[in-house]
Amino acid sequence: MSQQINLFNPIFLKQKKIFTALPMAEALGAIVMGALLLNWYAVQSVKELEKEAASGKALLAKSEQHLTAARAQFVPRPQSPALAAEVVQAEAELKALHDVSSVLQGGELGNTAGYAEYFRAFSRQNVSGLWLTGVSINGAGNDIGVQGRAMQATLIPNYIARLTAERVMRGKTFASLDISRPEGTASAAAPSAAPASAATASPFVEFSLQSTMKEAAK
Repeated sequence: MSQQINLFNPIFLKQKKIFTALPMAEALGAIVMGALLLNWYAVQSVKELEKEAASGKALLAKSEQHLTAARAQFVPRPQSPALAAEVVQAEAELKALHDVSSVLQGGELGNTAGYAEYFRAFSRQNVSGLWLTGVSINGAGNDIGVQGRAMQATLIPNYIARLTAERVMRGKTFASLDISRPEGTASAAAPSAAPASAATASPFVEFSLQSTMKEAAK
């Protein structure tokens, strides 16, 4: 009868060494080298920051010196009451000029261009056999009166039409027109005892042209 005896024991197997002394030394050296490099980089960064801070501090100190010198050189002067009064007066005058300009542009003062253009219009409309004896213009040209004489009454409507065609007279209307023939003097051949009705009629007519109706005399 046979019997088997197992003499195998795992402790007698050759153990494989994973971490030997050399690899561990190399790893430790790499770690130390990396730490030294990081430390060197950090030191360099700190030095650069210190240089920038020192430069900024120097620039700030220089700017403060310039500011102090400027304050000492340009000391603020006390406000002059006379100068302040002049400024107030100048502002008031400027405002008054602006107000006057606004009034002139708005036409509140009436005719600011003068009446020369009206008289030029009257002079251009020269009708043979008709002449003017008086012209009146009031305000902004809204009240115009024309008095004259004509050898024939038919000349007057033509004159009015030509006059109102002038540029300065456009948009203006006349409210009344009076035409009359004045009485002439007595004839020299008539006896001195002749009645006043024997006076001859004038060879011309008189007319009065008004842009506004005149109120009847009380």
